[in-house]
Amino acid sequence: MISKVPHVFKLMRVHQAIKNLFIFLPLFFAGQIIAHELLHLAFLAFVAFSLAASAVYIFNDMQDVVEDRMHPIKKNRPIAAGLISKRSAMIIMLLLAIFALSLMYSISVNAVLILLSYMMLNVAYSLYLKKIAILDVLIIAIGFVLRLYVGSVVTAVPLSVWIVVMTFLLALFIALAKRRDDVIIYQNTGKQLRSAITAYNLKFLDASLVMIAAVTIVTYLLYTVSPEITARLTNNYLYLSTIFVISGLLRYLQITFVEQNSGSPIKLVFTDRFLQIIILLWLAFFTWVLYR
Repeated sequence: MISKVPHVFKLMRVHQAIKNLFIFLPLFFAGQIIAHELLHLAFLAFVAFSLAASAVYIFNDMQDVVEDRMHPIKKNRPIAAGLISKRSAMIIMLLLAIFALSLMYSISVNAVLILLSYMMLNVAYSLYLKKIAILDVLIIAIGFVLRLYVGSVVTAVPLSVWIVVMTFLLALFIALAKRRDDVIIYQNTGKQLRSAITAYNLKFLDASLVMIAAVTIVTYLLYTVSPEITARLTNNYLYLSTIFVISGLLRYLQITFVEQNSGSPIKLVFTDRFLQIIILLWLAFFTWVLYR
């Protein structure tokens, strides 16, 4: 039984919990990340959302087992590789979902409703909506926005429209880059890893990525110079952080177009030194502006 533990953690995709750090963004951008009580509530919400997301991943893996076995990387997932049975996976999924909803309910009723919406949306995505091109990437982006709303609800920190829009755009950008990776695999091997993949091609995805990157940069720049933000800060230096956003997006485009390696965004965050440095510099600069 103990030997199965690593497979269970892999099944849960624990490394994907980094996505749920978006729950802390309302606190961070509001300048209240050092408020201990609010940070504690956000952390509990982070745990609950991570467990719920793991349950969703397991459900998705159970639905995609045939496609995953054809994928050069996804074939190593526990269910696709036969390391964990579907029955065991279903039990783990149900336990995670129950614990996640119970924990979130203990924090906020409104937050548990958002979490339920996230789970139901992703179940619908796994069963059918992922087959509809464009809608599939929009749903992924909406999932990140729901993370923001959970963080806002549990901490009672209002969300800025700018943060919602930028999060949606960034998530959409990354989702489109992943679809491009799937198209390349389809063109090179003939393996249709997603039902909607034939509705995409490189020309469409390349144009979409450039467009979304440009809109994201403009939106971020407008955010940094908006009266709402400048009135709250004691200096007007925030717009300088745009250089980090531009650098990060350019590097991601380079990885996508030149290196053709955008299939795993989380892996890139953990392995690409350039992206890591840019993210750390952005965080350091933003923290200095907000908290000094």
